[in-house]
Amino acid sequence: MEKAIIRIRMGAHDAHYGGELVDGAKMLQLFGDVATELLIRNDGDEGLFAGYEKVEFLAPVFAGDFIEAAGEIVHVGNSSRKMSFEARKVIAPRKDLNDSAADVLADPVVVCRAVGTCVVPKDKQRKR
Repeated sequence: MEKAIIRIRMGAHDAHYGGELVDGAKMLQLFGDVATELLIRNDGDEGLFAGYEKVEFLAPVFAGDFIEAAGEIVHVGNSSRKMSFEARKVIAPRKDLNDSAADVLADPVVVCRAVGTCVVPKDKQRKR
């Protein structure tokens, strides 16, 4: 099955709450981008996200964190594509040391998991 990964740094503009906490919806936005890439690779079309059947927020994300969002197509129907997603914190700032210190995490922290379904209408599928 198709897989895709993106990595992005959370900036100050992503912080939505006190303490530079990033809104959980940002992880779903990243999953949407991963889903779009998966659909283009699989079908040659961006398709549409139909919905999530499961979302788990497992750890906080802060401005300065580097998040790796990965997904894969786990089931292909006539026009539906079921996908699983996972977001991991791979680099974290070390503000306790100084304003620009950061550590690559030896063991990435899973911050979010989800399962969702996208749809590519039959008339837009170019690769099947």
